[in-house]
This record gives sequence, C-alpha cells and structure tokens, in this order.
Amino acid sequence: MATQLMTTREVFDHHIQALGKGDIEDLLSDYTNDSFVIGPDGVVKGLAAIRATFDIYLSGLLKPGTYEFSLDKLHVEGDTVLVMWHAKCMGADITFAADTFIVRNGKIAVQTFAPQLNFHA
Repeated sequence: MATQLMTTREVFDHHIQALGKGDIEDLLSDYTNDSFVIGPDGVVKGLAAIRATFDIYLSGLLKPGTYEFSLDKLHVEGDTVLVMWHAKCMGADITFAADTFIVRNGKIAVQTFAPQLNFHA
C-alpha cells in the first residue's frame, strides 16, 4: 500500500503544533537520524543531539505555557520554509528569530535557527 508523504507546509505545521505542546516525541518524529540543526551554538546532528537541544529549550525559554509566540512571516517554496517570528518568554524576549527548514521525504533534513535575545533584568 502506498503512503503519501506530508507536504513541506504540513511538516512545518506539525512541527509548530508539537513545539507548542512541548511534545518532544512528536517533535522528533519530524526528523531523521541524518537530520541536522544549525544554530548559534553550532551544528547538532542526529536524533539524540536534536532531542538534547529541544530538551533545553522546552525546559527553559520555550517551556509550554510560559511564552507567547507570534509568527511574523512564513514563506514556503518547494522543499524550503523560511519563518520569521518573535516571542515573549519568562526569562527573555526573543525580539526576532528566523528559521529555515529544508524538508525531504516528509521529514526535516536541515533546520537553521537564528534568534535575537533580550534577557530580562
């Protein structure tokens, strides 16, 4: 039986919903062990490293129920998504952030993450 792969936009929408719920297993289902995320601290590759990164964010800055997320721009072209956003968090405000997702075979193959943080005094 043939299965239909999720579109780039569907993968992104699923990712944002899982992030909002703080569901690490659901988040990880969007990646493969060959996926990698590039952010301010460097490159993390594979499910274990991506899990560790999300564990940090979901237990701190992006702990579910403790922040307000606003999507500012979303552009989807083929297998690529660019999203610009900001958030008000308990420990800091993310005054601007940009993520790029490259989706292959229904999974996030590459994600970049670039936030501008303003820590509360």
